Amino acid sequence: MKRLLFMMFICAGSLFSMQANAQCSICTKTAQQMGDKPAKALNAGILYLMAAPLAIMGYVGFRWWKNNASE
Repeated sequence: MKRLLFMMFICAGSLFSMQANAQCSICTKTAQQMGDKPAKALNAGILYLMAAPLAIMGYVGFRWWKNNASE
């Protein structure tokens, strides 16, 4: 039951997530000076660079959870 609730929470969170703005204060000031289109590209680049470490940590966490859940 806990697994089902956990998976439903993860699915709902990924389906109903809002657009992320992943800019620090310095990046925000730089993006404001560049204009709209380059600012969106800068934000997309930041999110792209953030995705790889999170995917690796998610995979490691999932494998750890699967190996320990068989008890």
